[in-house]
Formats: sequence, C-alpha cells, structure tokens
Amino acid sequence: MAIINNSWEEIASVLKPAETVLVFTHQKMDGDAVGSSCGLTRALRQMGKTAYVLMEDDEIADNLQFLDEGYCTTDEHVLENPDVSICVDASALSRFPKRSGKFTTGKTTVCVDHHLAEEPFCDYHYVDPGSAAASVLVHHLIRAMGAPIDEGTASLLYAGITTDTGNFQYSNTDEDALLTAADLVKTGFDVNRVSVQMYENVSPQKMRLKAAALENMQIMAGGKLVMTAVTQQMLKDCGAQMIDAEGIVSEIRSIRGAEIAIVMKEDIGKVFVSLRAKGDADVQKIAAKFGGGGHVKAAGCTMKGVSLKEAWDSFAEAASESLE
Repeated sequence: MAIINNSWEEIASVLKPAETVLVFTHQKMDGDAVGSSCGLTRALRQMGKTAYVLMEDDEIADNLQFLDEGYCTTDEHVLENPDVSICVDASALSRFPKRSGKFTTGKTTVCVDHHLAEEPFCDYHYVDPGSAAASVLVHHLIRAMGAPIDEGTASLLYAGITTDTGNFQYSNTDEDALLTAADLVKTGFDVNRVSVQMYENVSPQKMRLKAAALENMQIMAGGKLVMTAVTQQMLKDCGAQMIDAEGIVSEIRSIRGAEIAIVMKEDIGKVFVSLRAKGDADVQKIAAKFGGGGHVKAAGCTMKGVSLKEAWDSFAEAASESLE
C-alpha cells in the first residue's frame, strides 16, 4: 500500500493544538537528523509546547553537539503518552528500533521524511523522496504552522540542509533547497560559525580513524568501485568511536573515476554499510537487495549475523554487477 501524503496544512492542524510533542529521528544521527529534529523541537517550544527529541544513541558526533541546546534526551519517560509523536528523517519504525514502541504511544503519529517509503505507519504522512533534506521539509511544516523561525531555528535547519547536500555540491541540490537556505540566511544567523563547527572541528581520533580507513581502501571494477572498512580493532588503535567514521564514505567517493563508494562498519554481531554514488550509479537498488534503503545517491543497510568479510564480499559482488 503506497503512502498518500497529507497536506502541510493538515499536519499543521494536528500539531498546533498539541501540548506535548515527542520528536524522533533515525539512529546514528547525522547533521540532517539533528538539524531537522532539533529545529522542529525549538519551533514547537516557541509556540508554547513541551517538546523533546528522543534519541536512540547516547552521543551526538563531536562536530554536531553544538546544535543540541537541551533539545535531545534519552529518557523515554520525559513525556508519557505525548499528544503527537512525529518522526523526521526516518520513514520506517526500523530506523529507530529501540524507540519504536515509545513512538506508538503518541495519541497521533506523524512522519515527515525524504526517504523512499512504501508502507504507511503513521496517522499522517508527508514523504517526498525528491526533497534534498528532511530539514527542507521541516522548514515548510514550520511555515505552515505559522511559527516563527528565528536565528536559532534557522541555524539548525541550515545545518541539516548543508549536510545532506554536501555543502550544496551533491546532485540533490535543487531550487527548493537553495531557496530554503536563502530564506534561513535572511534571519541573520552566523553561517560561518555553523560551517566551522561542522566541517573544521574534527577530533584527532576521528582524523586518525579516517587515515586508517583510507590506508585500507580497495579500488575495484576498473576504478569505479571504492570500498573500505572500519573495524573494532581500528577504533581501539585510534582511540575513536564508530560515530567518528561518519564522513569517510564521502571522502572515498571523491576519488577520480569512482562511481560507487562503500564503507563497512564492524559491530558486534552485525555490520553497518554506508553507500554513496555519483554519475549514473544507483546505490539504493544495491542496498535494497540486503534489506536496506535510502536514496539513489546515498543509501545504507545493516547486515546481521554475518562476518565483515561476508558482508564485504556480498556488497563487492553486487556493486560490481551494477556497474557492468
């Protein structure tokens, strides 16, 4: 059953009378997840509502921590039976599995996302796979609610947009993303501060981990496929955490001639896989073969009960075949 979107006005009519709102996003939060969820939470609070982002992970990446000014919590009891549970940048309950039960305690449930989804799971939906970032969609929702967008909210949404557009370099950078960014910049927030915090605030441990991953990368399929892995031993050697592996996949995609980039992240009993593409390559189809999803140019999945080598061999074969 395909998802039929509600209008922004319909979703706004649900949020405006709500007194308590719990916001959800996907596990292993990236810039768009943090920006869209915190930006929405800030706007809801300015409307006089009690709102929080319920996180699945205990930590936010170092370069994104400045975005959370008391919006995020891991306390599932912060709001009991909220009037509205809304997920942003997450189009399925499987994207936040540890909190999915809590999500369903909302009296009304809403999904606002830009990832492809086929099965409706909320009372209200607005899913647009063509949108560059969830933060773009949240901007439209806030406008529909008639809520103010001040410098603080604008900086959060801008951070989300710049993340998912690769600082406005990726092919998903469209008119809507640019016009939304321009509207946000009009508030007068410090664009340079956001950029420096996000892109020039790397810990030595993260830099060492990136160096180790780049040292171990392999180039295949006539230079069109680049793969590397982040192992538990590498984390130990570098004094890093798995969250420090964010961004490595974009680094290897930048290699000349590469059309598909894949990073394997080894965890206990599972392997997280991040895929990126450029040119005509489609990594969404590759991820879908292994139960994952995402976009044509950015996708991912989690493989459980397999070794790193098994996951590596499976994706190397599937990606190579897609490039033939």
